[in-house]
Amino acid sequence: MTANELSVAKELPGWRGRLAHFNTRMTGCEPMLYAVLRVAFAVVLFTHGLPKALGVSHGSMADPMAGSINLIRTAMGLPFAPQLAFLVMLLETGGALMLGLGLCTRAMALLFAVEMAAISYALGPTWPWIDRGIEYPVLMGVLALYMAGRGGGAYALDRGIAKRL
Repeated sequence: MTANELSVAKELPGWRGRLAHFNTRMTGCEPMLYAVLRVAFAVVLFTHGLPKALGVSHGSMADPMAGSINLIRTAMGLPFAPQLAFLVMLLETGGALMLGLGLCTRAMALLFAVEMAAISYALGPTWPWIDRGIEYPVLMGVLALYMAGRGGGAYALDRGIAKRL
């Protein structure tokens, strides 16, 4: 925010001036808030990948990897279900760590958008909005698309690497 923007905001009368001043200040926080969004997104996905990697229960799923294999095989009808489930586990663990650090952000976010689209497609017909809703993968997919378009942001390893190249 520039000094001119602050002076203009302060000159507006009453609540308009306070609102303009608040908006100007919040704009300066955007890079940090985007980093918080990116890290929170990564943490949520990591908590789904880690149980698959460790072979431990996750919520009501006794074996999340078996659940993923079953979903890929039966709901999606895809071949090589165990191998695809392994790739999902790698994405949800390693990819989530990379996304949280802001490393290869656009590529990882695009892969997560594809994963969320596949989950939404597979569960859409049988997974209503009311009970264990599909809104979760839809929202995560939209956020992933946003991150794929925006990149890592100011607080990402991508930015530091790009400066060195």
